[in-house]
Amino acid sequence: MQGAIARFCVVVAAAILNHPLLFPDNSTAPAPEQENDLLVRMKEHQERLEAEQTRLEQELSAEALSADLDGSYSWYFWSALSLVIFFTIEVCRQEASQVDGQGSDAPNEDLDGWFSGGGSRDRYLVLEKGALGSLCETCFHGPTQESRRVREFVEGFADDLLEALRSAGDREADMEVEDFVGVGSVFESWGVCRPFTCDLIVPFAPPEPYCYQFQLWCGPSSDLTPDLWQGCGQIRVARLGEGSADCLCGSTNLGEDMLCLVHARNDPPKDADHCLEELLCSKGTTYLAKDQVMKWFQISVTKAWGRISHKYEFELTFRNLDSPGALKIRFRSGKVVLLNLTPVVQLEDTDAYFISHFPTDGESSSDMHWHLSFSVYERNLLKHLAKSLPESSCHIRCLQVASFLHKKQTSLTGRCALTNYHLKTALLHLLLAKPPSAWGPQNLDQRFGDLLGLLQKSIQEKRLSHIIIGNSSVPAEIRVPEIFRAAESVNLFRPLVLQRQLYTGVVEHVQELVRNAPVLIQEYTPHVPNGDVLRGPHSARQS
Repeated sequence: MQGAIARFCVVVAAAILNHPLLFPDNSTAPAPEQENDLLVRMKEHQERLEAEQTRLEQELSAEALSADLDGSYSWYFWSALSLVIFFTIEVCRQEASQVDGQGSDAPNEDLDGWFSGGGSRDRYLVLEKGALGSLCETCFHGPTQESRRVREFVEGFADDLLEALRSAGDREADMEVEDFVGVGSVFESWGVCRPFTCDLIVPFAPPEPYCYQFQLWCGPSSDLTPDLWQGCGQIRVARLGEGSADCLCGSTNLGEDMLCLVHARNDPPKDADHCLEELLCSKGTTYLAKDQVMKWFQISVTKAWGRISHKYEFELTFRNLDSPGALKIRFRSGKVVLLNLTPVVQLEDTDAYFISHFPTDGESSSDMHWHLSFSVYERNLLKHLAKSLPESSCHIRCLQVASFLHKKQTSLTGRCALTNYHLKTALLHLLLAKPPSAWGPQNLDQRFGDLLGLLQKSIQEKRLSHIIIGNSSVPAEIRVPEIFRAAESVNLFRPLVLQRQLYTGVVEHVQELVRNAPVLIQEYTPHVPNGDVLRGPHSARQS
C-alpha cells in the first residue's frame, strides 16, 4: 500500500510541476483578458483531482488487508490515471497556446521591435524623445532647398548635352535619342546626402527601318525562365514588317507601279545593311546587348561634351567605367554634383523601361537580358499617396533619416547589397499598409521604427517584394499594365538567398546601423549650452 501511495504522490507532483500556470512559457503566455477563464478551468480540474484522490484513499484504506493481492492491479490503475492526468494538462496547455496566438498581433510586434525604450543594444534603436525631429529640422532643411537648385541646373545641362549629342550624329542613320526622364531621390524630393546624385534615364530608339520586338519573362509565349530571369526581358532589333503581319511590303512583291506608304522605296533591303546589328547587338544575334549600348552611349556623350565644353566653367569626367553615363561635375569652388545618364529602351507605350544598368543587380546577368525599371510608376505612386496624407506628413522625413543613416554607416563599414532603392520600396509598402492619419508630423518616431522593423523582417525572411510587379494594392490611378499587375511578385532580396556572403553583409550592416544611430544622430544634432537637444516645432509631439 505504501508503494501505491508513493506512486500516486509522484504522479500528482509531476502533474503540478507540469501545470502551465506554475512555470508559464513566455512565448505562449495568455493575454490578460484570458487569464480568468483559464484559472477557472484549471481550478475546476484541480477540485476534480482532489475529489478523486479522496475517493481513492478511502478505497485504499478499506482494501489494506488485500494490498498484496491487488498490488499488480493497482500498478495498472495508477499508470492509467497518470496518463489521463498528463493528457488533460497537455490539452489545456495547447488550448491556451492557441487562444493566445489568435489574440496576439504578430505583425505589430515585428514592426515595433526595432524602435523601443529598452531591449538589446544590437536589436533595438533607443533614441531621445524628439531626436529625429531635431535632426530633420536642423540637418535636412538646407540640403532639401539646395537639391532643388541642383535639380534645375542638371535639367538645363542635360538638355544642352543631349541636344549636342543629337546634332553630332547622322539623324537618318544614328539612334534617335529622346528627352530624358528624371527619377530617383533628387527628383522625388527626399535626397539630402551630399554630393547630390541626379538620376536621368534617356530613352533611345532605332532609326528607320528598324524597330524593337520585346520578350518579357512574364509573357505568355516567353522562352525566359521566370525563376532565373525575374523582372527581365530581351530586346530584338528587327526591320519594320519583319515577322509582323502589319505590313506586307516586306514579304510580298508589290511591283514597280506600287508604293508602300509606310516604307520608302529607297529603304535598304533586308539582307543589305546590318550596321545597326553589328554596332549594338550581341555578336551573331539580333538581340540588343547592354555592353554594346553602353560603349555607344559613352562615346556619344564624350563627343557631345566636346562640342559644348567651352560654354561651362566646370570639369566633367566619367567616374565609373562600368556605368555608361556616370558623370562627375566639379566646379572651381570644389563643389561636386554626380549625374547618372542611363540609356534605356521604352517598353512600347508604357512607363516601363529596359535599363542597361540596374542599381540592385548584384549578380552578373547575361548581356542580352535587360532589367525592367518601374521608376516612373514608383515616382507617380509616391506622389499619389502623398496627396491623401496630412499636411507636413512624416513619410519623406522617414526616408531621409533612413538614407542618411545608411550612407553614414556605409562610409564606416563599406558597401553592402542594401541600397536606397530597398529603403524606398519598404517605405512604399508601409504607405500602402497604414492609414493616412498615421503619417502626421507627430508620428515620425513611430513610422521610422516601423520602417526599420519592416526592413529587419524582410532581411530575416530574405524577401522584399517589388512594389509594382504583382502588387494588387497599387491604386488603379497609377495605370500599371495588367501583364505586370497579374505577374508573380518579384523578390528584390533574391541575391541574399543565392549568396550567403551578401546576406551576412546586409545583416551586419543593419545591426551596426542600429547600434551607431544614436551616436550619429547626436553628433549631427546641435545642442544648446544647457545640454538640451534643440527640437523642431513638431518633434516634441508623440502619437
